[in-house]
Order: sequence, then C-alpha cells, then structure tokens
Amino acid sequence: MPRVRTVPRTPPRVVSLVPSLTEAVAVTVPGALAGATDWCSHPGDLDVTRVGGTKNPDVPRIIALAPDLVIANEEENRAPDLAALRAAGIEVLVTEVRTLDQAFRELRRVLAACGSAQPRWLDEARAAWSDLPRPALRPRAAIPIWRRPWMVLGRDTFAGDLLARMGVDNAYAAHAERYPRVPLEDLRSAGLDLVVLPDEPYRFTRDDGPEAFGPGTPVALVSGRHLTWYGPSLTEAPAVLGAALRTACR
Repeated sequence: MPRVRTVPRTPPRVVSLVPSLTEAVAVTVPGALAGATDWCSHPGDLDVTRVGGTKNPDVPRIIALAPDLVIANEEENRAPDLAALRAAGIEVLVTEVRTLDQAFRELRRVLAACGSAQPRWLDEARAAWSDLPRPALRPRAAIPIWRRPWMVLGRDTFAGDLLARMGVDNAYAAHAERYPRVPLEDLRSAGLDLVVLPDEPYRFTRDDGPEAFGPGTPVALVSGRHLTWYGPSLTEAPAVLGAALRTACR
C-alpha cells in the first residue's frame, strides 16, 4: 500500500497555554487557535475551547482537539503536562522569556511556527521600547507580585527588565531567587524610593496593597498585562507604565 503523505494544515491548529502568546497568535494568525487556557483573557472576543489553567491544563481535552502545535512557556507551564502532550505525539514549542530582547526573539519564533511573518505590531513594539526617554532619577523599588505571603520580583525576570528600561532599579534584582518571599517588615525597612504593585498575578488595588507601606512610600499601581505580558500589549506598555510611574513619583 502506498504511503499517504500528511499535508500540514495552513494555518496550523494551535493550542496556547500562555495568555500573552494566546493574544499574539489570535491577532496575528486569525483562525489558528483551537484552544487556550481559562486565563487567556485577550482578545476580549476570543472564542476557543478552554483547556483549564496554565498550571493544571486538561491534557486529555487538549489531545482531543488534535492540535498541530501546543505553545507553552518554561515558567508558566509544568514539565509533566508538556511531556504528556509530547507522549501523545503532539508537537510542543516551549518559550523562555526573561528579558525584552528574548521576548522579541521568542515571539518571532512562535509566530513563524504558526505560519506568520513578523507582524506590524511587533515592529511597533520594538520602536516603542527603543525610543524611551532617559530618566533623570532611578528610584530603588520593590515589586511585590503576591501577599500572604509577600513575594517580590527577584533576579532575571521579564517584568524586572521592563522596569529597568523604564528607569526603575529593582531592590531585589541580585537576590538568589527569582521570586523571593520577603517579610513585610523587611520591605518596610528596606529604604525603598518606590513600591510597584501590578494587578496580576495578585490583584493589588488602591485599597489592597498600598496601605501596607504607609503614607511615606510612593506606590505605583500598574497594569499587570503591560508589565508581565509579551505580546501586542508591548506596543503601548511604555506609555501605560510610564504614566503610572510618573504619577507615583510626583
């Protein structure tokens, strides 16, 4: 019997386990996404099969979708889940993103795997981040990402790299851990010029977070999507983050 050659779909059928990559693929390669996690909130009109969380995806449901490709991230997704998908014969592309430059490279790689050339929004994001004003002062800041217990950005994080480019020095950038637990009393006594509170993964708000540091420490409430996502939000992130930082440091 002659061997039947399988012709790949164009575009490929994709399941995304990373919210920022979901947005990138959805706006760049319409129709490619067959599934995404429950946390994939952008675009707002995304209509695909939901496959659970980033840390607890429904592997059988993903397999049943018969994707050509699953896109994942080494930090957001668990190795055993990705291994189970590979064992089922599914190709899994795993990204690593700890700097802005790395994000641009990985976005090109993901979109190329989904059948797309470099989109205009990625060029616009590069331009937005290459034309930042030089800050007059560099506040020394802590960037909590969780409370109960308090956790902050440490070394080698994408969000930390973005803030450094915005003129903010992470007080815990040299910590041995990437997301260290730091007691609140230590944060209060660290001599900080600024505290940056994103609204994800913990949803810090005006009424939940700033009160922990007292009236003497400026607090910037920032969009977590613009601080931690690598996708189309990068085009507007410098302006959005810059406005929040300027408001806090007045």
